[in-house]
Amino acid sequence: MELRDQPVEYHIWGREFIDNASIEQLESAARLPIAVSAALMPDAHVGYGLPIGGVLATENAVIPYAVGVDIACRMRLSVYDVKSQMLKAHKSRLEKALKRETRFGAGKAWSTKDRAHHEVLDESTWRDTSLLRGLHDKAYGQLGTSGSGNHFVEFGLIDILHADNALDLPIGQYIGLLSHSGSRGVGYQIADHYSKLAMATWPDLDKSVRNLAWLSMDSEEGQEYWNAMQLAGRFAAANHEVIHQRIAKAIGWDVAATVENHHNFAWEEVHNGKKVIVHRKGATPAGESVLGIIPGSMGDAGYVVEGLANEQSLKSASHGAGRIMSRSQARKQITRNMIRSYLKDRDVTLFGGDTDEAPHVYKRIDDIIAAQDDLIKVVARFTPRIVRMDGK
Repeated sequence: MELRDQPVEYHIWGREFIDNASIEQLESAARLPIAVSAALMPDAHVGYGLPIGGVLATENAVIPYAVGVDIACRMRLSVYDVKSQMLKAHKSRLEKALKRETRFGAGKAWSTKDRAHHEVLDESTWRDTSLLRGLHDKAYGQLGTSGSGNHFVEFGLIDILHADNALDLPIGQYIGLLSHSGSRGVGYQIADHYSKLAMATWPDLDKSVRNLAWLSMDSEEGQEYWNAMQLAGRFAAANHEVIHQRIAKAIGWDVAATVENHHNFAWEEVHNGKKVIVHRKGATPAGESVLGIIPGSMGDAGYVVEGLANEQSLKSASHGAGRIMSRSQARKQITRNMIRSYLKDRDVTLFGGDTDEAPHVYKRIDDIIAAQDDLIKVVARFTPRIVRMDGK
């Protein structure tokens, strides 16, 4: 299977913050025969197949590996109807709730007696294929859990910056709970199964884009993957819902507003009058008035944003600050003392976490937000205060 001589049209935001290897990855994807258009967000860094921060529109085809292994990884923010001073006054209680009501790490699950239930587990889609039937019990155990790496659940302070805002909250400072995780082992196994199936479908595909093998939307396999991906998306949403319900119940606070969005997914959309499949690998939907959350790091603020529906970006924005250092580099160069000092200066308490997720390995979030001011507008600022991640 030959690639195009030249990539399809693509656009880049924040070029000065992106390494050449990430751009080369996007260009390779844009040379696929099914490619229609592409974009690269300012938080971009090298990924598997499609770069993180990469957006790719295709014609009548879905690429499992361009969606990624953590299907529908998402953010959810709960804004509590309490005064911001309550965070410091009740810090010990909030810390206990974070530690008691969350589970982190690859393969981690709730014990049978502590498992939650959600209507997503009752869906008939779990019975559609032998793969999904085999994943149902895993989903039950992992509902309301988080993975490793950059997944987190954290309390922080939210500053509402403008009176006329999409959250419909008065200007001021609030307490919020922010979570980042995805579809856990369910998404991983769906991605693994259908990526291998796609690669077997196109054995002659150029080795440089082997991981970007696709499934036709007209094929049985393509429809199977699409339905499984959608189920993983609903499971990921339920996962966050359960996490937030557990913690809200533990602390006894009412929720005044909620924002959530997901990445690592494929959407059927119309762009420039053409129906396409839009893959957002570590990129946030940013359609007209669509709300999203772009986090910074364990020690740096993130932002609630509203989409501006920029067609050149395929109505997308960044999903975070973006790495400037690989995990292996971070483990060699960053020490725990460096992290402790950084967080102490910013009044952040961390439970878990490791050097590969240190604030030092990420781009400056304010630079990344500024680089996409034609894609989003800022609604609120979230500053982490008590952070829970995988690890001791």
